[in-house]
Amino acid sequence: MSLGSDFVCVVQLTDSHLFADAEGDLLGLQTQASLDAVVDMVLEQISRMDLVLATGDITQDGSEAAYRRFIASSLRLPAPCYWIPGNHDDAELMARLGKPLGLTRDWVDIGNWRIVLLDSSIVGAVPGHLSQATLSSLDDALATAGDRHVLVCLHHQPVNIGSDWMEPIGLLNASDLLTRLEPDPRVKAVLWGHIHQHFDQPLGHLRLLATPSTCVQFAPSSNDFATDTQAPGYRWLRLYDDGRIETAVSRLPAGQFLPDPEADGY
Repeated sequence: MSLGSDFVCVVQLTDSHLFADAEGDLLGLQTQASLDAVVDMVLEQISRMDLVLATGDITQDGSEAAYRRFIASSLRLPAPCYWIPGNHDDAELMARLGKPLGLTRDWVDIGNWRIVLLDSSIVGAVPGHLSQATLSSLDDALATAGDRHVLVCLHHQPVNIGSDWMEPIGLLNASDLLTRLEPDPRVKAVLWGHIHQHFDQPLGHLRLLATPSTCVQFAPSSNDFATDTQAPGYRWLRLYDDGRIETAVSRLPAGQFLPDPEADGY
């Protein structure tokens, strides 16, 4: 896919945690309503978008009804959407629903970029792991990328984010990923969800990025599970032809969609 300007505009939505019941709530927060509000904000703020990335935990309950409502929400945005599963998702169901609609892909080429989409989910488990098949797909993506710049996306965090309780539920074989990416100057950034908070740090030439959930937020730098009072949001990225990335997080107004302050897990 080629475009007429010097950048690609990407919108990332992550961790929507939808339920079969449209009024289902996570820790007291109605997740469909918060997703709808975030999508409204995207439409107000982003005049041109080329691609939408949904980086896992699309649903909380793995139900077909919840996936179909997410698809309906994504269709409100004037750009193709691609998704990857998280630990709360049913990866097989996502593939069955997503492949006919083009939602499920190994990678997408757009502008001067290749965006690689990795499934880090483990059936029935919270942490992440990249299977040998997924790593082989990544190897193929890198081997055939040519001179394109590369953005790699997954659900689970591949580095320590400074929250003790999240450390054991990140990507268990992160070294298998990073040893492939760190030597390759074409790979400009790694983008993920799962941690329900903003994260933006360098690792050598790589930029490591994570994004607030469209529903409940987790408190940064917390030893134990803790929610945050920051509002739901999304990330926009401008991927420039020369490999530069401009990106920021945008949130709903403060005080909207707050979780139950007494919640001690999910």
